Amino acid sequence: MSPSSHMILQDRPAAGRRLVAPLQAYAQRPDVIVLALPRGGVPVAYEVATALDVRLDLMLVRKLGVPSHEEFAMGAIASGGIQILNQQALRAHPIDKAAFDAVVVRETRELLRREQVYRGTRAPVQLKDQVVILIDDGLATGASMMAAIHAVRVHGPSRIVVAVPVGPPETVEALRGEVDELVCPIMPEWLMSIGHWYMDFSQTSDAEVMQLLQRAWAKKTSSQNDNFGPR
Repeated sequence: MSPSSHMILQDRPAAGRRLVAPLQAYAQRPDVIVLALPRGGVPVAYEVATALDVRLDLMLVRKLGVPSHEEFAMGAIASGGIQILNQQALRAHPIDKAAFDAVVVRETRELLRREQVYRGTRAPVQLKDQVVILIDDGLATGASMMAAIHAVRVHGPSRIVVAVPVGPPETVEALRGEVDELVCPIMPEWLMSIGHWYMDFSQTSDAEVMQLLQRAWAKKTSSQNDNFGPR
């Protein structure tokens, strides 16, 4: 099945712009924060946060890929020691404990590296009583997003929203029951891969993530300063 032209996304920024209209109710609200799943979710989330004029930050998540089939998520980890297992994938690809633990160690190391590189000394954002919009460039198994949802929930937000440009109906429905709202404009019966629905799905670099974050943070700081300026 080849996707029809109106369903094809040009690139991640264009995908982000597709999410703005369905999220319009959250525009310019001080209690709203958009959390991007790096790296691919950052260019998508940047467009949303900019258009809605709300804060942007990160939710660091790492997929735990089956060693012989990296594209299959046997689970995911997220900041704060959250670990989610995909029992279906583990049944399909049995893996011994030592091999599983090795993947967890490797991905935890990468998660901490990204935390350091992207955030530096910047304090983690406070999520209690906030409306949190989790954004990625697409859903496949949903393991990473599920880990992100759990990681956010422990902080006691007032509302959790998931917004993604594309995802298969069964994953979308499974996640819908976990959150207050889920936005997904493109739900192909047969996903194949997330990249299949993008014209340009080139990898997002660490440098691009940092550039977009710095831009968003600088913009928010200056607008807050403007608010406290002379009346």
